[in-house]
Amino acid sequence: MALPKPDPHTTVVVTGASSGIGAELARELARRGYGVTLVARRAEKLEALADELHDGFGVTAAVEPADLTEREERDRLLAVLAGRSVVGLCNNAGYGNSGRFERTDLDYEHHMIELNCTALHHLMRAVLPGFVEAGAGAVLNTASLAGVQPMPHMATYAATKAFVISLSEGVHAGLAGTGASVTALLPGPVHTEFEDNAGIKAGLGPELAYVGAGQVAEQAVNAMVSGRRTVVPSLKWKTAGLAGRYVPRTVYLPLARRFS
Repeated sequence: MALPKPDPHTTVVVTGASSGIGAELARELARRGYGVTLVARRAEKLEALADELHDGFGVTAAVEPADLTEREERDRLLAVLAGRSVVGLCNNAGYGNSGRFERTDLDYEHHMIELNCTALHHLMRAVLPGFVEAGAGAVLNTASLAGVQPMPHMATYAATKAFVISLSEGVHAGLAGTGASVTALLPGPVHTEFEDNAGIKAGLGPELAYVGAGQVAEQAVNAMVSGRRTVVPSLKWKTAGLAGRYVPRTVYLPLARRFS
């Protein structure tokens, strides 16, 4: 068992729930009958989504605005969650950037590392002991296909996602036999706010490379339920992921530098 069956007394926490993949994860969970706790900075977006989920699916949708780059905010959130029966965590909050590394804004990069890596690690470490004790519970960590290869003009972002993949797969293997699981989600291009926030004006590839956020969320929740180690929600993304893992760096990096 990984993510247990829906129960009105339990909740699945979704960070980065105000838009994009996070909002679709919350919708997919609610569609299946799971109560959710929505976490992001923008309270008004969370409130609107919570109303939509309650009205549309009859589930409990709690709202917990928080800036997860701040340790104090994470501690406050975890204190609230300690009073709830949490059976799942979607660690989806994160953002990226683009440009030459030596020209990037240092504070922006440090906050990105704090959110993409430290906050994810902190929340996962906080919930997993309870999942192991209960013999059930699932963590979904949103990584990226960017994490399977270096990216010359998104170097720090790709490195944070490589951390997420490695951490998730290692912890998942260590949980064998406990009933708890950690799944790494490796999406490719999705039309969300990510591109605007990262300063990517030309997109992340041709339109054919994109997959809808709803499709990503459906396959991600399927993976949580079954306790899978990784999920790459598209055949074309699976192919790209294999190429990223196995094409020699001496071949890949000059091409990546030229076309990114």
